[in-house]
Amino acid sequence: MSRKVDSVKDINDSKETLRLAVRIMDVWSVVNNKGIEHLEMIVMDSLGHRIQVLIRHDHLLKWKEVIKENMTCIINNGSVYNNDFQWKVCDHSKKIVFLGGTTMKAIELQNIPPKGYFFKDFGEILQGKCKIDRLEDIIGAASEINHIQSNTPGKKVVVSVVLKDLKGNCINCNLWEIYGSNFLAYYNDPKNNGAIVILLTHAMVKDGQVSNAWSGSKLLINEDIPEIQDFMSKLPTNEQKEKPTQSAKSLSNWFGGSQYSPVERFVHNAKYMSLSQFCKIKHETLCVTVATTLKFVVSKYGWFYYGCTRCSSKAPNPEKAYECSCGQKVEQPIPRYKIEIYVSNGESKYRFVFWDSECAAILGMTAEFMHNSMVENGEDDPMVYPDELEMLLNKKMAFRVKNQSKTEYAKLVPNKENLETSAQTLSASGENDPESIILMTPAKDVVIADKGEEVDFEASGATQLSGTKPSKKLKIEPSS
Repeated sequence: MSRKVDSVKDINDSKETLRLAVRIMDVWSVVNNKGIEHLEMIVMDSLGHRIQVLIRHDHLLKWKEVIKENMTCIINNGSVYNNDFQWKVCDHSKKIVFLGGTTMKAIELQNIPPKGYFFKDFGEILQGKCKIDRLEDIIGAASEINHIQSNTPGKKVVVSVVLKDLKGNCINCNLWEIYGSNFLAYYNDPKNNGAIVILLTHAMVKDGQVSNAWSGSKLLINEDIPEIQDFMSKLPTNEQKEKPTQSAKSLSNWFGGSQYSPVERFVHNAKYMSLSQFCKIKHETLCVTVATTLKFVVSKYGWFYYGCTRCSSKAPNPEKAYECSCGQKVEQPIPRYKIEIYVSNGESKYRFVFWDSECAAILGMTAEFMHNSMVENGEDDPMVYPDELEMLLNKKMAFRVKNQSKTEYAKLVPNKENLETSAQTLSASGENDPESIILMTPAKDVVIADKGEEVDFEASGATQLSGTKPSKKLKIEPSS
């Protein structure tokens, strides 16, 4: 005689001999701070009731390759406990834990609804009608990028995006680490034009903002799925064609309490001179010059080096663990940008070295992420320059330069009105002076004229968005 199927809604801790006919709505891996991995998933029955399931580390090998998202199955037996997860993804008060005697059989069950999402209303988020321990599914159109924090020592990558729903409600969405890098990679791809619709699962909600969780969240950007396509089709026609704008309002404190405005600070006590004049000066001089990035200088080391995971120093051996001079114990050195680029103005030419933090800010992704993406696509030759690096070229920039012996200090200025950018560190050398170094710090736009010459600046991509200080808005850092 066959055992009848239990309803998910009626599950309690009175028995372990459960029999469930369910669809696996979502499954994800969680690794704790000790490096121990377990699986979690959400299952749903034919009535739409859901419950969270835990597969412990000691049962991981048995189930990890068997369980597939969106599959339907019969599950027999499991322990039932109170749902004490720090972050819950459904309302059920209980959770199921797989036992050694748990069995599961894949079977086609047509009566169970297909995989779907349970979107949280933006209006309720703004009104604070959210459970503090509940993860939610979010969908919205990215209307503005209001902050980017690049991967620098002591800081994690985070991209803050304003999402708008179909009712016009707007919330701030903070995408941390790989989620932020993936968004910027999509945004900066010239092939991607028009509106960007984001679907984020298992989002943390706090103070009217949302953020991805460290484990479990999935970020879908303009994917060809019904939910995103339906949302896109309901946007006004003009908004379907508009890419999100880039704002620097969150960087308004970059200059702190300086007595000078950004423009005054840029030109203060500086003399404008051409690049050819700058190449010839040998005495200490503070000046402003203009140059355009031309082409890469291909060296035998390629476009990156292996360095410390905390600071930018070079690793002694990219394949061995070591303790860096900064005190960091590095298990595996990571790729960091080092890209030489020719710049010119007229017939004068200089060779600049763009370092890790500058490139990450301009490109919107770390060297580690770019390198890993290439390897995943079958390209492991470090001498192959990714197409994304082309964003560094053909940019006309102004530089505030202090020449002192063989060390110069400069500021890089893109052409975007009322735009402030982050601190950068670059190196530069003339063709006859390969040892000189330039440190560059972007500031606000400045138009400088000398002897009637008009200087036309061009924006430098994602550099516009980076800041040394984060937004004053509270940012929700994902929990593990």
